[in-house]
Order: sequence, then C-alpha cells, then structure tokens
Amino acid sequence: MIGQSTVLAAAFPPSVEDFYLPSILPWGAHDSYWFTKITVLVWVAVAAIIIFFLVSYRKPQLVPTKKQWIAESLYGFVRNNIAVDMIGPQGVRFAPYLTSLFLFILVNNFFGIVPLIQISPMSHIAFPAVLAVISYVMFIWVGIKKHGIAYFKHAVMPNAPAGILPLLIPIEIFSNFLVRPFSLAVRLFANMFAGHMLLLVFTLGGFAMINANVLLAPISVLSWVLTIAITFLEFMVICLQAYVFTVLTASYVQGSLADEH
Repeated sequence: MIGQSTVLAAAFPPSVEDFYLPSILPWGAHDSYWFTKITVLVWVAVAAIIIFFLVSYRKPQLVPTKKQWIAESLYGFVRNNIAVDMIGPQGVRFAPYLTSLFLFILVNNFFGIVPLIQISPMSHIAFPAVLAVISYVMFIWVGIKKHGIAYFKHAVMPNAPAGILPLLIPIEIFSNFLVRPFSLAVRLFANMFAGHMLLLVFTLGGFAMINANVLLAPISVLSWVLTIAITFLEFMVICLQAYVFTVLTASYVQGSLADEH
C-alpha cells in the first residue's frame, strides 16, 4: 500500500502480495483475510450510499435542496441514460437496481485514488465476480419470467440458416452463459488492479530512487508528477468502468426481454 513505510517500499518493490492485506481485528490470526481494510471499505461504501439517499430524501421539496438535486440527478442519469436507453420503457423498473450497482461500483472504485486509502475493493476479483453473478442470475431470471423455458432457445438459437446452426449454437452458449459473467468481472477487476499497481510503482519508485542515490532526485520528482497525472487518468477509468459494467448489465437484460434473438 502507498501508506506503508517508504523505507520498506524501497526494499520491497510492489507485488501482488500488496493486495492481500492483514486482518485489522485485534484477535485471531494476523493473516486472516476475512476482515481487512478491504472489508471495511465495502461497508463504508454501502453505508455512505444509503445514508446519502436517506438524508437527501428525508424532507423532499418541490424545489430540491442541493443534496436532493444530486440524488435525483444520479438516479435520473442511470434511469434515463442507461435503463431506458438500453432496455426501453420497461427499463424503469430496473432503474433502482442499476442505480445501486452503478453507485456501489463507483464509490468502491473511487477509494483507489483517495489519499491514505488508495486501493479499491474491486481490485480483488471476488467483488466484481459476485456483482457479475448477481447480474448474470438477474438477466437469466428476467428471460425465463418473460419467455419461460423457451428463453434458453431464444438465447442460443439465432435467426440463421439451418446449415450453420450447429456451428453457431455452441458459440452462442459459450458467449451468453460463460463469457458474459467472466468478462463483466475480469474487465472491472483488471482495470482496478492495474490502476493500483501503476500508482504503487510510480509513487514507491520515486522513493526507491531517491533512497538509492540523491542524484536521482529529479527523476523521483518526475515519477511523482506522473503519479498525479495517472491519478487523473485513473479517475476517468473509475467512472468509465462503473458506467460500462452497468450498461452491459442493462444490455443483457434487454436481450433477455427481446422477442427475437
């Protein structure tokens, strides 16, 4: 982590082990991973989102307050620009889930650039995987509810000449039921993992160089300047990945509701 001692940072370069944080409980094994800083960050994200909306809508007004306007704008953005645009009028009923999904990913991603935190829970594959499974189960359930068991026929049998169906059907099965959840999870995880590693490398690399030789101080400063630039880039990636995950989930739901495959 970036908050670790710079001396240790110089001696031990960043590695995958930086993502496996020790338990913060005062009891139990030090290498128990079930309650770590990552766990706390997820709880903080959930609590922050819930409290923000409860406070914003505690006394709703016709002329909204600033907090109410922000809350309504966030929900309206997901409802109008993702749910309705991707799914159609039926998308309104999916807007609460899609908004919750978008904000949960966005807040957890944002931890990756917050000073003294600078790690996102989404850089652990378990969290994107769980979100992908939830979206996966939802779009299959929506399809079955709309079409019954015939949904699986719609999902794997495209409108194509009968002669090429033996080739297309396995591809459709692989694409719709294996690649979709895998790509959802890995895309989010890989971006957050890579962003954290880049920040670690450039920040700790600056300390490592200046500790090794004072003549490398200008390069160390350049490394830290690049860290700031990468932080701004990471902010764009944070927002984009939350948006992409939510849009893809909405598109999968739209496919499940469609009458034709």
